[in-house]
Amino acid sequence: MKDRKTEVFLSSRLVGYLAETAEHRVAFAYAEPWLEKGFPISPFSLPLEPRVFVPSSWTFRGLWGVFADSLPDAWGQLLVDRFMISKGISLDTITPLDRLSIVGKSGMGALEYVPAWETTSVADLNDLDQLAQDCNAVLNHENISDLDSLFHAAGSSGGARPKVMTEDWIIKFPASKDQTNVGKMEKEYMDCATVCGIDVPETTLFPSRLCEGYFGIRRFDRKEGRKLHMLSAAAILEADWRTASLDYHSLLKLANILSRGRKEEVEQLYRRMCFNVFAHNRDDHLKNFTWIYDEDQDFWRPSPAYDLTWSTTYFGEHTLTINGNGRDPGIDELVAVGKQAGLNVKRCREIAREIQEITMPLEIKYRNIRS
Repeated sequence: MKDRKTEVFLSSRLVGYLAETAEHRVAFAYAEPWLEKGFPISPFSLPLEPRVFVPSSWTFRGLWGVFADSLPDAWGQLLVDRFMISKGISLDTITPLDRLSIVGKSGMGALEYVPAWETTSVADLNDLDQLAQDCNAVLNHENISDLDSLFHAAGSSGGARPKVMTEDWIIKFPASKDQTNVGKMEKEYMDCATVCGIDVPETTLFPSRLCEGYFGIRRFDRKEGRKLHMLSAAAILEADWRTASLDYHSLLKLANILSRGRKEEVEQLYRRMCFNVFAHNRDDHLKNFTWIYDEDQDFWRPSPAYDLTWSTTYFGEHTLTINGNGRDPGIDELVAVGKQAGLNVKRCREIAREIQEITMPLEIKYRNIRS
């Protein structure tokens, strides 16, 4: 390993150490105090053992999935790259450990990285319209006057659409290819999901002079001032979320294992699958499903649902297939997945038909708008 070492913390407790190997993979080892009183921060990949863990896959550029989850993707990565270039730093010289240091204590979830880059500029969250225009300028590779402030507010955010994060909220802005009122659409989808019996965070529309509002979602990785440790399905399975390679069978099986057979947790994932099918949310990849670790009860529970909108993919199919069908799955495929996951077949059929009826007006509305 190289001499450089990055410390990993969770809620101010030292978890362990990261270091780059000669093959440019990032190895991890737990700290001794964490081995005595901690828990596996990744349930399958990093068991609580006193050894050095070196990833064998390049799925996350030589990182374990749990640490790759801390890094921004798409919008956030673009912003970080622009920020680095503005400081005269060559992107070729930036390592995964550098990127984790850039995240520092500002990432989603509970993991923190030391040493961390310190930024002092703060964006003006009172003028969301200006922030939206600055985000759009970055997406269009234009210069903005205060890139430092925008980086401070949004440099750790993931997802494709530009956004900023406060202590309590994530606020999304339209991407250049989006319709102006994409925020209103996402709010309507989240409200519809609530009617469908799906657990969703609090959402709102922040006011705007340019559109009907910017979509805001309450952060579910924070609770009463505490940071919560969470992992995406992609990180848990060490799987490339950009590749359509899995079925909902795998997702519900994962829910069964992580929740230790709690059927209410599995049913939540079943409801989300039905919603995604009937509401035409086909961008249902593995980073759009997350689990939160409950330290008190020592088990993982599904996070509230997020990123629910009318969406399609470049190949026109669901990213996760439904009993092998990604193009036009129906109730029979949904029930087959639920049955294999151990849910009651009659109940699965009832839930699927109920969600189909509830979502139909919304799906038709946005299908007509998008066509």
